[in-house]
Amino acid sequence: MRILRNRKTLAGLILLAVFVFLAVFGPTLAPYPALQIAGKPWLGPSSAHWFGTTQEGYDVWSQFLSGDRAILVVSFLSGVIATVLSVIIGVAAGYFGGLADNFLSMLANIFLVLPALPFLIVINSYLPAGGKSSTALMAGIISLTGWAWGARVLRSQTLSLRKRDFVDAAGIVGERSWRIITFEIVPNLVPVVASSFLFTTLYAMGTYVALTFVGAVDVNTPWSWGSMLFWAQGDQAAASGAWVWFAAPGVAVALLGTSLALLNFGIDEFINPRLKAAGLTRRGLRAAGVTRRSTLGLTPVLRPTAAVVVTSPAEIIEETV
Repeated sequence: MRILRNRKTLAGLILLAVFVFLAVFGPTLAPYPALQIAGKPWLGPSSAHWFGTTQEGYDVWSQFLSGDRAILVVSFLSGVIATVLSVIIGVAAGYFGGLADNFLSMLANIFLVLPALPFLIVINSYLPAGGKSSTALMAGIISLTGWAWGARVLRSQTLSLRKRDFVDAAGIVGERSWRIITFEIVPNLVPVVASSFLFTTLYAMGTYVALTFVGAVDVNTPWSWGSMLFWAQGDQAAASGAWVWFAAPGVAVALLGTSLALLNFGIDEFINPRLKAAGLTRRGLRAAGVTRRSTLGLTPVLRPTAAVVVTSPAEIIEETV
């Protein structure tokens, strides 16, 4: 596939595959359960305990292998829920317009300006103890604050698509609104929906780790990398020299977020007509006769080296005559 030629997309897929593997097989590969005493407290990295032990004597390597699953489940489930809400609300607002557009846009704007983390902490404070340990419930709550951005983007894209000829033709032949949305508009929004899903999943991952780190959710059930950061901070791991205890989950969360960001950048380059560098090597750029001027932190945009000759419609008519 052409999109896989993009190095950002390929690197993101490889990184994500590693974390998916850890989520599926990590708890099985762990030498000990996450909360089982495996040795003396504050042991350094060794052949018996690769990442050392905690203040209570738990094996940090086992905790690390067991901490990926909860984050991935909550993040992807929250991304799916938020993306579905974004598609429904954003496309409906853009297609129907009028009062529906005003109401749905106002709803999206309200959730955009809400301070997400304090709002979620307040909601979680009213949950029973069992609710704070439910990954499905956590995903649903986090998705409440993650759908609005995608809905705004999809609304603007739908406003452009609903004026296209193929949409007008579908309305003229008597197609119902739901069928036009499902079979005419949404298929043309698939790249935007995919990008919105990755962005929302990245947001959900960071939010869930933050909620676990501050203790707003159950820090032991399910076990996650946020739980490791919570206990490492509470037991003064940095002051005790147990740097692996907090560095390992911190680096893992950063790499997981990087994989999702790289996939998002790759999709953006693939769908954006101005970013023609997607999937092209340096040799391909030189063969196409274009130069690429890149700035740190910005996606490169191609600029043709040769002058573009624009022919007016009058000149075309004279030539044909």
